Amino acid sequence: MKTELQLTESKARALECARAAIDKKAENLKLLDLTKLSGFTDYFVICSGMSDRQVQSIADSIEKHLRAQGARPRAFEGYGDGRWVLMDYGDVVVHIFQDALREYYDIEGLWADAPRVAIPSEFYGPAASRAN
Repeated sequence: MKTELQLTESKARALECARAAIDKKAENLKLLDLTKLSGFTDYFVICSGMSDRQVQSIADSIEKHLRAQGARPRAFEGYGDGRWVLMDYGDVVVHIFQDALREYYDIEGLWADAPRVAIPSEFYGPAASRAN
């Protein structure tokens, strides 16, 4: 079982992923708390990009922000196609989708019991098109 400090660090990492994604205009960002539902991760960060380049740009931003904090992904899948990028940081798993694939795989629906974590409003600038 994880300590309170470990869970706090996991949440901070998930929020940093969210901030980095929002910096690249990620759409429809959701942060799911899986701490009581999953043994493989604590949080899912799920967002959309409107094109393969935007999906890749969001992934690059997250990777850059977390690398600056000393974190490297255990797995990084789908970057070349830019349709669905999965970044696994152990305690946080990031899914960056183009909308059609996001609807098809419906991760939010599969984890409907997971509490949603509010994204701080200060993460969103005036250009944000959709808050969580």
